[in-house]
Amino acid sequence: MANFNTHLSIALAASVGSALVAVNVHLITSADMPWLIFLGTFGGLLPDIDASNSRPVKLLFFVLSLMGVATALHLFKNNYAPYPLLMIIVGTYLFIRYALFAFFNRLTVHRGVFHSLLAALFFALLMTCISYYFLDWDILHAWLNGIFIALGFIVHLLLDELYSVDLSNSRMKKSFGTAFKLCSYRNMTASALMAVCTIILYWMAPTPLPLVNVWKSTQWNSYLTNVRFLRQLKTNNNMVNSHQGLTDVEP
Repeated sequence: MANFNTHLSIALAASVGSALVAVNVHLITSADMPWLIFLGTFGGLLPDIDASNSRPVKLLFFVLSLMGVATALHLFKNNYAPYPLLMIIVGTYLFIRYALFAFFNRLTVHRGVFHSLLAALFFALLMTCISYYFLDWDILHAWLNGIFIALGFIVHLLLDELYSVDLSNSRMKKSFGTAFKLCSYRNMTASALMAVCTIILYWMAPTPLPLVNVWKSTQWNSYLTNVRFLRQLKTNNNMVNSHQGLTDVEP
């Protein structure tokens, strides 16, 4: 299994590359890149939230705790005096950060349902809904937020699967097949529950038609033409260099 730094660096590199391609085909602007790169990198750490006391799960529940505090402050700031309000805020933070965190760790098993393509789809739709309904992103960017989460997530699964292959001894490790899978076959109850949640999120998500329309109108042919041109230019340069080398060795 790849370690935290490897997952972080590879997810970052994949997100940067994908964002650059998206800018080159005019799917997004350069101003969108930092946020999407962040989401792709964050998605690359998400599958390890089922590992007890791992950095990603601690970071996730810390962020959730802050979101809970902000929500409680927004809901109760006009209804309670400062001291009771402070107690509510502190209680909300402690409940999410420690009580829910402990409960989550007891329910989850590493490389279980969160190490699956179903989980990648679940988090992509979850991020899309959060972006659209709570962060007030437009439909196109809400879906792009979800796509980059899924991108980083899938990169993580593939990287873990690659680390399950011992190339030096040409053999498969016992962990092979536990990272990149459709769902958790050992816990079908958890998989069924996540499938139901994913269907509900898909029903709640905004229509993907704006993304589909923009995707169809992107300048893929122009981008691919540039790629082919650069590849042909490199080939021509190699041929010229080879020809010059042959000329230099002639008597």
